[in-house]
Amino acid sequence: MAMRSMKSTIGGLAALALLGAGSSAAWAESAAEIAVREAKQYAGTEINVIWEAGLQSLGPQNFSGPLWEELTGIKVNVIESQVNEMFPKMLQEHRAGTGAYDVLSVVPAWMGDMVRAGAVEPLDEYVDKYGYRDELEDIGDVYRENQMRIGDTIYGFPDDGDVLILYYRKDIFEEMGLSVPTTWDEFYEVSKAITDAMAPEVYGAGFMRVRGLLHYFYQERARNEGCKFFDAETMKATINGPGCVKALAGMVKDNTTMPPGIEVWGFVETLAAFNAGQSAMLQSWPPVGRWSAGYGTDDIAMQWVPPSVVAGKVGYALPPGGHPQLAAGFSMAVSSDSKNKDAAYLYIQWINSIDISLQRVQLPYTLRDPFRKSHFSSPEYQSLWPDAKEYLDALQAGGVSGLLDLSIINTFAYEDALAIGLQAAMGGADPQEELDGVASAWDELTEKVGVDAQREAYMQWSSKPAAYPFD
Repeated sequence: MAMRSMKSTIGGLAALALLGAGSSAAWAESAAEIAVREAKQYAGTEINVIWEAGLQSLGPQNFSGPLWEELTGIKVNVIESQVNEMFPKMLQEHRAGTGAYDVLSVVPAWMGDMVRAGAVEPLDEYVDKYGYRDELEDIGDVYRENQMRIGDTIYGFPDDGDVLILYYRKDIFEEMGLSVPTTWDEFYEVSKAITDAMAPEVYGAGFMRVRGLLHYFYQERARNEGCKFFDAETMKATINGPGCVKALAGMVKDNTTMPPGIEVWGFVETLAAFNAGQSAMLQSWPPVGRWSAGYGTDDIAMQWVPPSVVAGKVGYALPPGGHPQLAAGFSMAVSSDSKNKDAAYLYIQWINSIDISLQRVQLPYTLRDPFRKSHFSSPEYQSLWPDAKEYLDALQAGGVSGLLDLSIINTFAYEDALAIGLQAAMGGADPQEELDGVASAWDELTEKVGVDAQREAYMQWSSKPAAYPFD
């Protein structure tokens, strides 16, 4: 697939931004142009940005960082961190008052804890000062309404439309006369039928079961099965209720239709199997849709991605239950300890803006996925590969009906306790017994946090329309 060179992309953007920033044009400036113009007064300063290590960091290192420095004279230092270490690192630096970070990459489920700790800067004053409020309306409703504010205050800009949609082999489904499953019972039957007919060459599905990721898929499926995480009055954990147990038992049953060893598969293993044509269904994050189509995989940074033999054969759909998890993702925030708050703010306004974010979500190696209405409707994006429009339609539909990650006080600890129980069940332990253990662990955590404080946090989260699908 022909790709524009990164050099020409950056050059074109630089020319556009410089034109807007350097002229007294009669038309209204975009948010990106305002950010560039205002940021020039801070030329010569540096901002430190904490970003997820690995492929994710190529965006600010290779694209937005160098271009921002070219346009404004502000140098961006990217500090890489493993995603599971970012939250404690950001809190530790805040408590120590080091000012080590200016820009924070915040998984939305962490935002409540970050705000309660005073680690993130309120942004409403900056949004109005630098004319960004109108462009925020272009962000997809579920991301804007649920992942930008705590209470009525803006603390971060939703910057990553992560949603777990279903990828499936259109050719196999057509050949076998199968329909895309809309319930998890149907999913098992379809996956089993494919496995019975085609294994070991092709299995019905290959899903992530590794401990660090499994809880996202479980949170989604459990709520689609009617599970509630807590009793809202007592704050006793109900993660061991009937719908919760049914979901976990179903996931274990589904494993019997998947390749041997599936219990420890993560993102790379599932992507490799799907791209090699060895599994017919995969539920995963948006990059799979691009890479299975072959988009961007000829870029030098993408040599690690297994080559796709299924390009043109992949369909996109909501997963069974119709309410996918809005799993992880990132919001961009300003550290309350930053000594360069305006410069840090202007950088995140610029990268988050309509103009620049569209370029970022199309980078071959990006792990920042479409999150703006204008991304989903972009003729440029829709033309990137033959089925790109259908892909974007599925992502947008997932954003409309999607479910938020659990976000309460000390969410990290609750998720860790859940992960232990889920992984034990994957290894053969009884699902009911494991979830009983998780519920006990959650009750102990709630006592430590304080029942009243946790109830308030839980009610703030659970009152959002995207918390539970059937309320």
